[in-house]
Amino acid sequence: MRLLSTRVHGVLDFLVGALLIAAPWLLGFARGGPEQWVFVAAGGAALVYSVFTDYELGLVKVLQMPLHLWLDAFSGAFLAISPWLFGFDQHVWIPHVAAGVFEILAALVTDTVPSYERRRAR
Repeated sequence: MRLLSTRVHGVLDFLVGALLIAAPWLLGFARGGPEQWVFVAAGGAALVYSVFTDYELGLVKVLQMPLHLWLDAFSGAFLAISPWLFGFDQHVWIPHVAAGVFEILAALVTDTVPSYERRRAR
């Protein structure tokens, strides 16, 4: 068993997705460039695939949790390298790297089996 349950991860998914969308305005780098839209796209994508994940907070349960965690890790890696990939590292990079590392770590420490699946298996 890992540190985070799928239920806690689901709560984090929706909170972090919303925060990623709002972060450029909250942190003052909403200039209409890629530094803003990378965050908005990552947050929007996280919200969409969370809705479709087969876990406690998923509404349309079609994506298995391991795939969801791979998407989180990919999103985190993309966020972390985006300042250099898109050339805005001279303006802002710390929020992107911090959010990316958080997503990767959350993916690594989250259980891959929802609690209702474990109960059904007994």
